[in-house]
Amino acid sequence: MKSRQKKITSDIDSVAKTVRNQIESGGERVWRLADFENMPFTAVAQALSRLFRLGMIQRLGKGLYYKPRQTAFGPSKPNPSQLRSLPILGKGIFPVGCAAANLLGFSTQHAAKLEVATNGLSLPRLLVGKETIIHTRRPESWQELSDKDAAILDFLRKRGSSSELSPEETVDKLLKHFNEAGRFEHLLRIAISEPPRVRAMLGAIGQELGYSEKQLMDLRKGLNPLSKFDFGHLIALKYARQWQAKERKT
Repeated sequence: MKSRQKKITSDIDSVAKTVRNQIESGGERVWRLADFENMPFTAVAQALSRLFRLGMIQRLGKGLYYKPRQTAFGPSKPNPSQLRSLPILGKGIFPVGCAAANLLGFSTQHAAKLEVATNGLSLPRLLVGKETIIHTRRPESWQELSDKDAAILDFLRKRGSSSELSPEETVDKLLKHFNEAGRFEHLLRIAISEPPRVRAMLGAIGQELGYSEKQLMDLRKGLNPLSKFDFGHLIALKYARQWQAKERKT
């Protein structure tokens, strides 16, 4: 019995040593339990918990740890731009606000606080930063979006308000993004989960791109014919009023 217990203790110590060596040699990065393949789950969890208590790594969430590097301003923080590469979160992380406008080329401004959106209920604050503005409960359909597609939907939700261009220039640039192969069709498939104003804008965009009324029928049927929508900058879309845009105030 003592011999067996001694072997178990030795195996745990061996796993702990291996985990520690991998983390120390791995530099700055995020670690998950799944990163330690072919090792006992419980022993790995104990090793990571021990390293956290020793202050070698930071705990970001359940089963999620971060090994910082030392900088002149103290320990580094995880880079939010890498969040999408962390499947352990089980959630999508998307650029919104100024970040979305920058990605699409509508703005060169940088907000004082980072904004991100997620289809989850929350994100680990240690991962995204205490000052980050988090928009939660995006539709589950956003999980399959690229950063650019998510940025476009956010830009439509915001009515193009983050654009530094004129309404006409904004529409021209937006249409160029939609001219990329497959983009409109992809967003059309998930449009049912978007607010009515976004579906209306997509309809106006689709019509300007040359899609037929039949192809846009599902968008049309999903709109209350008595409603009017504020298109903001996107009022410059050629068919905005045919898709129930409010008249621009002069």
